[in-house]
Amino acid sequence: MHRSESVGDPHSVVCVELTVPQTPSVGSAQLFAEFAVQLHDVPGMEKKIEKVVRFARQVAGCTYAGAVLAGPVVGAVTDAVVQKLCEWELDADAGPLLDALAGGHTVYVPDVGAATDWPKWRTEAVSFDLGSVLHVPMVARAQVQGVLSLYHLEPAGLSDTEAQQSAHILARYAAVAIASSRRLEELDRVVDARKLIGQAMGILMERFAIDADAAFAILRRHSKGTGTTMSQVAQQVIVTRHVPSATARQSAADPA
Repeated sequence: MHRSESVGDPHSVVCVELTVPQTPSVGSAQLFAEFAVQLHDVPGMEKKIEKVVRFARQVAGCTYAGAVLAGPVVGAVTDAVVQKLCEWELDADAGPLLDALAGGHTVYVPDVGAATDWPKWRTEAVSFDLGSVLHVPMVARAQVQGVLSLYHLEPAGLSDTEAQQSAHILARYAAVAIASSRRLEELDRVVDARKLIGQAMGILMERFAIDADAAFAILRRHSKGTGTTMSQVAQQVIVTRHVPSATARQSAADPA
């Protein structure tokens, strides 16, 4: 069930779950299908997000577009205006973008000049000649991956059903791409960490004439004793060729 909430000025819509068609037109469906294939082939999350915001301008009829990733951090923008406004919101810790990111719901401001919920943000947005703003959360795996933001110079410039529909579909595509990229990055870090630990274990095994279990115990003990990760300890061993602690010899002698 779609709903809308207005607070204060009736022209200032604060939180809106926009009613959009569930199925895009045949032409739009083909366009989005082609985009999905292209997005899959783009390497790296940063370039994927850049492609998403460029495509948003093409299909949603907005003046500018941008994406802020969970963190939060600005992921990509189509114009310096968006970069400045996003950075202002992140620094001020206030604004519709952050509401969308924190709440996981769509926030549509059809008339920026009449917005009452974020007066300081309104002043900033008006200074950039913005008329309307639409923030759509990018949700995947039950987590908000970020927010796709569309900006128009005219009030109600993003009230068109097709623009709203395009934003929601694109946000879903982007969310899946971001989540997948983050998962791959996480797996890469795990693999790299294991490689480092294995290399460090080899160094310790040769230096102290110990087996793999004892070498692993040295790394683990030093990790716990220094409050660092095992991969960080391993990196230290690889660079310095030793564990910079008197506990290394003790651990080698008594790995239990």
